Amino acid sequence: HLQKKRRAATARRQHLKSAMLQLAVTEIEKETAAKEVEKQNYLAEHCPPLSLPGSMQELQELCKKLHAKIESVDEERYDTEVKLQKTTKELEDLSQKLFDLRGKFKRPPLRRVRMSADAMLRALLGSKHKVCMDLRANLKQVKKEDTEKEKDLRDVGDWRKNIEEKSGMEGRKKMFEAGE
Repeated sequence: HLQKKRRAATARRQHLKSAMLQLAVTEIEKETAAKEVEKQNYLAEHCPPLSLPGSMQELQELCKKLHAKIESVDEERYDTEVKLQKTTKELEDLSQKLFDLRGKFKRPPLRRVRMSADAMLRALLGSKHKVCMDLRANLKQVKKEDTEKEKDLRDVGDWRKNIEEKSGMEGRKKMFEAGE
């Protein structure tokens, strides 16, 4: 009994789909026919059929009229292009304002800049900045004696020194004399 209901529901759905598709097809055909009629009416109104006169003077007048018509159409086209550019610019400005109001900013690509702390403070505060930051003031003081003791320890344990003494012909001569 349940399967019969399902079959009936799917059959009804398919019937409704096909009916909707038929309606859509007829509506599309009506729209295309209406557009074609509208196009024919527009062409009949704005583009009268061309009748070529027989004499040369009439032909020249017709050419002059056509040139005047072309110029007016070009002026209209130019005006519409300028209006379009203005509206696109306004649209971009408004979208940018909207973006700004939302608070979602595009971050510009940042570049590394080498700048001292003084220069940074001067750039931020302007000419008001007169304090000189001495970054070395907070460093730990090292006693000279400590460095001399470490140097002595380094000299004793420095293997490079021994290698330099033994390298070359003089070093081999010393080794040979020491061996004898």
